[in-house]
Amino acid sequence: MEKHACIYVAGHRGLAGSAILRKLQSEGYTNLVYRTSSELDLRNQTEVDAFFQSSSIDYVFLAAAKVGGITANNEYPADFIRDNLFIQTNVIDAAYKYNVKKLLFLGSTCIYPKHAPQPIKEEALLTGALEATNEPYAIAKIAGLKMCESYNRQYGTRFIAAMPTNLYGKNDNFDLETSHVLPALMRKCHEAKVNGDANVEIWGTGEPRREFMYADDLADACVFLMNEYDGTDMVNIGTGRDLSIRELAEALKAVTGFDGEFVFNTSKPDGTFRKRTDVTRLHSLGWQAKTTLNEGLQTTYDWYTSHAAQPNKGAASL
Repeated sequence: MEKHACIYVAGHRGLAGSAILRKLQSEGYTNLVYRTSSELDLRNQTEVDAFFQSSSIDYVFLAAAKVGGITANNEYPADFIRDNLFIQTNVIDAAYKYNVKKLLFLGSTCIYPKHAPQPIKEEALLTGALEATNEPYAIAKIAGLKMCESYNRQYGTRFIAAMPTNLYGKNDNFDLETSHVLPALMRKCHEAKVNGDANVEIWGTGEPRREFMYADDLADACVFLMNEYDGTDMVNIGTGRDLSIRELAEALKAVTGFDGEFVFNTSKPDGTFRKRTDVTRLHSLGWQAKTTLNEGLQTTYDWYTSHAAQPNKGAASL
């Protein structure tokens, strides 16, 4: 990407998008374009087409999405599949129609089968049934990456798809009703410490294992792929390392200073037992994650405590 190129970051206020925007700014890219969801509704094709037509965009980072944890996915499945299909379809099609040089679409490793062999290779896609608790979201993301593949094949576009593992970091969603496990546990531990509570409840058994990546590492990988990768195969983005939810809770206990006990509510779902990514393809291209889990947790907690009065509700992800 040329330093003066017009680069559109879709979803610039969300976790991934804000990290990508910070990375581009730090690398000296000077012509960055972004809009809030109130300024541009990516679910509206007319608005998206008008925006692309008037903006002369060269590159697109498509990080905009409706996202959430198990609770949100269970309660709003129609919203998750509808909104994400609209966002992806409108932006990818506009990128083709208005001659964008290259687009990077961010999916999620939840696209893979629930019982995929570990670590999960990119080739595992569509080889088995999905995790039921986030199937609508996963199907939308699969459609997005297949849309990129199909436009490349039919129209000769340069659209690439990256599948990040579980992300955390600055601008994460800490709303207990809609957030993912790491920010939810971080908030619970912090509030328990402040309130002097003896216990923090954790859904499930604590045994499932998850891989977590600091969002600024994701951003670094995305800019790397945009500049260095011209293949047509999707690429996993992750650390290749995982830990149990119980181990994550203990790490958060140390970071937040909570000195109570964890109570595991086994009546609640665990979700997929394990989904560690195989990052061989990404490593072979010359990129690896740099931030350790403890470093990332501390930086995220520092950000959260300085913004706790007005926690991010996640609405900006659109």
